[in-house]
Amino acid sequence: MNSRERVLKAWGKMEGMPDRVPIQFEMCRQLYEHFSKELGIPATYTENLYEDVTYRISSNELRLAMGNDVVVTGASVSDDFKIEKDENGYWLNEYKMKMRQGDIYVEVVEYPLANAQTKADIDAFAFPEVDAPGRFRDAEALVKKYKDDYLVIGDIEVTVFSLAHQLAGMEKLLVNMMMETEYVIPLFEACSEFQTQIGLRLIEKGVDAIWFGDDFGTQMSLIMDPHTFRSQLKPIYSKMIQRFKEANPDIIPILHCDGAVAELLDDIREMGFEIFNPVQPGVPGHLPEDMKKGFGDKFVFWGAIDQQDLLPNGTDEELEKDIIEKISILGEGGGYMISPAHIIQNDVSPERVLKFIELCKKHGKY
Repeated sequence: MNSRERVLKAWGKMEGMPDRVPIQFEMCRQLYEHFSKELGIPATYTENLYEDVTYRISSNELRLAMGNDVVVTGASVSDDFKIEKDENGYWLNEYKMKMRQGDIYVEVVEYPLANAQTKADIDAFAFPEVDAPGRFRDAEALVKKYKDDYLVIGDIEVTVFSLAHQLAGMEKLLVNMMMETEYVIPLFEACSEFQTQIGLRLIEKGVDAIWFGDDFGTQMSLIMDPHTFRSQLKPIYSKMIQRFKEANPDIIPILHCDGAVAELLDDIREMGFEIFNPVQPGVPGHLPEDMKKGFGDKFVFWGAIDQQDLLPNGTDEELEKDIIEKISILGEGGGYMISPAHIIQNDVSPERVLKFIELCKKHGKY
């Protein structure tokens, strides 16, 4: 059974059970560089329009050699785009957000739509050119190279809500959502249209799934009230998935959504999402038993291993216990791909990364 068959069986897209629970992970640049030297495989980077997504879609050949069961690709920056840093080390990305490098992730310093108030303000904003030179070169090459053996996921993370608040500012956007300010829905629609076009190009290249990414939860609760989500955002995601399904009825819609979002999972399924990621552990409503019992007939689960504390700080025994628990509950009868809940950062040792992969394979067999 190759990795493609393993994932399709685990996801209920091919008859029968997989031989083991499939594995997925991505790493920060420091870990990519370490394992590149260790294994003699180049660490290759597809620089995404929003910088942190780069590490989702890069170094696939290296990750496959280490045990990944899927390929993840996405749009890259235009060949014409070059980062030019100012005297503070800040730069403008392709969205015209002024950026700086934080301790782990990049941060927005200035929001290009910080003063938006009307639909005209959104209409006047120029999104990056979808078909800019080089935008899908890496995606096309990865599909051609790997599709026979691996399921290929097209990543459009930072999709609608997250892209909107990175353009306008989180506090401003949330307040204006409550006030139903004129620009809010046009902004969501503009972000949606841009990412829909990116997703459609990835579907044309031959990806098997489209991976959305927007966070609707905090560590304790939802970011917004459910009514606002249902009235302002739910129809937009539903329409995007409908358009992707029209382009390819077999495309698999995936949602990455951090935080305590169990209250929205029925809505998320009604929107058309089939895979729920990252099943963030340690937040209310996300116990594996609650997920499997309450939503196991609605979703395939992907993730659930804590990379905030367990991977960097837990013992090997604690990690093994957690992996056994997640596989035995979320993976019962299929319907699970094991993964850390986010990109593995540099506070996790290379030895722990290898231990994670080893334990997933050891305890993942059906």
